Amino acid sequence: MHLRSLISLTAVAAVCSFVGLAAPAQTPGPGVTSTNSTSATLGSVNPVDVREIDLEGLKKILGRDPKDTRPLLINFWATWCDGCREEFPDLVKIDNDYRDKGLNFVSVSLDEVSDIKTEVPKFLKSMNARMNVVLLNVKDPEPAIHAVDATWDGALPATYLYDKDGKVVFKYFGAIKPAELRSAIDRQLGSKP
Repeated sequence: MHLRSLISLTAVAAVCSFVGLAAPAQTPGPGVTSTNSTSATLGSVNPVDVREIDLEGLKKILGRDPKDTRPLLINFWATWCDGCREEFPDLVKIDNDYRDKGLNFVSVSLDEVSDIKTEVPKFLKSMNARMNVVLLNVKDPEPAIHAVDATWDGALPATYLYDKDGKVVFKYFGAIKPAELRSAIDRQLGSKP
């Protein structure tokens, strides 16, 4: 069964509680597979470098590193998702505007793993995207959804902003409202819009 179908099925499933988040740029460990061995860190800015992760890789990204006090923005999306495609230019602008101000942004694609070297990098390149991008490859998406948020049904797009302590301070299901997200980011960075 395709990941797309599994995500739809999980919308009915109950989800369990969620733990704190954030991850600095780091070398991948268990659960992370790089499609480009010359760029295997989360700090990469190559728009066509998409790394494959499994559930453990997602948990590693969501795990809080006490040394990293940056707010973490995570967006779950797919190239086949119309709302995701519509909001992506706004996310690219947000990444460009806040990258140097201390925002850690990880974009998590839920496309098919077969798209990791085709559709996903093609889309990212067309958007001039520079944020960190991973592709989640899991047979059953329910545990991954559970790891992220007890209130998320798996629908895309989904966007989460975590403070320096890993607490969710903003979440939005559906295409983001850029002004609202920017305001939340500004509050976390202590900057003015």
